[in-house]
Amino acid sequence: MTYYDDIFERAIDNYYLITTDDANDLEIPPVELAKLAKRGRLQNLGRGLYRLTRHVPSEFDPYAIAVARVGGPAYLYGESVLALLRLAPTNPERIFVATPARIRKQLPDGIQVVPRKEPARITRYEGIPCQRVKDAILACRKTMMPERLAEAASRARAEGFLTKTELDELEETLA
Repeated sequence: MTYYDDIFERAIDNYYLITTDDANDLEIPPVELAKLAKRGRLQNLGRGLYRLTRHVPSEFDPYAIAVARVGGPAYLYGESVLALLRLAPTNPERIFVATPARIRKQLPDGIQVVPRKEPARITRYEGIPCQRVKDAILACRKTMMPERLAEAASRARAEGFLTKTELDELEETLA
């Protein structure tokens, strides 16, 4: 198998994205990613992040790319979790990504990095690392109207993202 075949196998399950860390895990020299980009097989999206040039676009691509650009232990946070799951209308121009790591690299204007020191309960929605829905709703208390958050909680319960107990706790907190 070629390097590209190995990269393809890894990227296909990750929104067609591959990082230099992924290449290292596959024992592929990171310089090979740059070579494949120069040949037109990969697209360089940012420092250490590439996407297969032949990919199937998804509505979740911006969220996956934002988390991958921040890198490491990053995850979707707050309003962006609600937007990803279509639980509440939010500003599509901003994607909130939390990370406990210090970020020094330049990121596009639409990605808002939220430094988080305390350990978060992380799950995956649509294959993207995310803050759990209950915690995301609680994180939005200062930026969203309580009525909108209550509606998001009800939708989350109806779609199976919250348990009855979690919904009851949220309703008490949001009231």
